[in-house]
Amino acid sequence: MLGEKTKLSIRNFSVFFGEKQILYDVTLDIPENRVTAIIGPSGCGKSTLLRSINRMNDFYENLRVQGEILLDGKNVYGDSVDPVALRRRIGMVFQRPNPFPKSIFENVAYGLRVQGWKNRRAIQERVEESLKAAALWDEVKDRLHASALELSGGQQQRLCIARAIAVEPEILLMDEPASALDPIATARIEELIKKLRERYTIVLVTHNMQEAARVSDYTAFLLMGRLIEFGPTAQIFTNPRRKETEDYLTGRFG
Repeated sequence: MLGEKTKLSIRNFSVFFGEKQILYDVTLDIPENRVTAIIGPSGCGKSTLLRSINRMNDFYENLRVQGEILLDGKNVYGDSVDPVALRRRIGMVFQRPNPFPKSIFENVAYGLRVQGWKNRRAIQERVEESLKAAALWDEVKDRLHASALELSGGQQQRLCIARAIAVEPEILLMDEPASALDPIATARIEELIKKLRERYTIVLVTHNMQEAARVSDYTAFLLMGRLIEFGPTAQIFTNPRRKETEDYLTGRFG
């Protein structure tokens, strides 16, 4: 990460659900305006780590964390941090598209209204800008008031991305955003991720190693709750330093 500016620093971070420990002392620097992929077999803690970044895990009972996650140097688990305000800075796109049962327009406008936006013109401009950034505007501009549930799966996922970026987060978390989509829709989401990194820091959980290789700048490999290796994606995939990483990438397990 020579010369890269760090946006997010994860320091000796552990997660417990009750007595069960899910993550063990994860330390990781996530660079600004880059795509960082988190890979590893099912159950290794990928989604737990991702959801820790914007405190989505707070909704679970018996959650306990140790260590720090620093956003621009400030611990997101600090006593003074409002998780709702934090989630405005750190947006999230889930595995399955989850549009609200509202119009296409209102899906994107929703977060702006929650933030107190009242000016109709300003809302319209931001909705259009967000749909364009999510590569969806040309497909929906003539039916903005139709139900979002009428869109295809790939369109719904791009709508969810538009909804996430409308409130101008600094970081975008993506939890297997293309896993429920067909290959054509997946390719569009991957192209979109590459464009979005110009404006956002992106952290992507994926079980698809080819996807990680195609879209990410850096890759973190997790195994049984531990960070095994982290580095530039090209190096991780072509010359991993750890045998566990090589075994996973060559299909010996996972």
